[in-house]
Amino acid sequence: MKFSIITLFPKTIQAYIEESIIKKALERNLLEVEIIDLRDYTTLKQNQVDEYQFGGGKGMVLMVEPIVKSIEAIKTKNSWIILTTPQGKTWNQNLAKQSVQDHDHIIIICGHYEGYDERVLEYVDQEISIGDYVLTGGEIPALVILDSMTRSIPDVIKKESFANDSFENDLLDYPVYTKPVDFRGSKVPDVLLSGHHANIQKFRDEQQVINTWNKRPDLINESKLNKNQKAILNKLKKGESYEYKTNKSN
Repeated sequence: MKFSIITLFPKTIQAYIEESIIKKALERNLLEVEIIDLRDYTTLKQNQVDEYQFGGGKGMVLMVEPIVKSIEAIKTKNSWIILTTPQGKTWNQNLAKQSVQDHDHIIIICGHYEGYDERVLEYVDQEISIGDYVLTGGEIPALVILDSMTRSIPDVIKKESFANDSFENDLLDYPVYTKPVDFRGSKVPDVLLSGHHANIQKFRDEQQVINTWNKRPDLINESKLNKNQKAILNKLKKGESYEYKTNKSN
């Protein structure tokens, strides 16, 4: 899968993709990242790509011409073009997974300054936001989109590594623990030390529901819950206390 990122700050993108999972995906040829310097497509002196807006107003606006020229230089018939902007559709896990399935080439335009010439939208397929706040530039949103999609590309990471990630199956992840078993009186739940795989899975299923109920109840889709998870959810809705009970030993 190929990503082309149009940016005013190529070094920001380059530094990030030289680390961790994305770096490994690049080395294994599971991913290609092309970094496009927007300033290479301006015809103005001093590589200018922004200008004051007609009608007055504070701040500089990205001009339409360099953006469109940069798009046209890399676009193919299979390209999907994203513009990062706080006015766009909010990015989420489902969009990341669906985009990987639907597209082979993603072009991401990093917004900047006080916005962009409105005519840019005539050349864009999707406006995307990563949240209801404003950043100084679109590089961080572009990297968020790249990172979240990379995880969903087949063979980049093992399937079992993300099967229970937050937002998979409309639930948050279950809590995890490591050494020491007892840290200042706070102990790892006994079931996780039992070696009983069925009980451990039952505990984790329940904890996913509890964690989601306490932090993001809006995510819960009851149709995707198993019988035990539905029972736990019903107790939570009634305000009843939760008490973990193990399955009988095999």
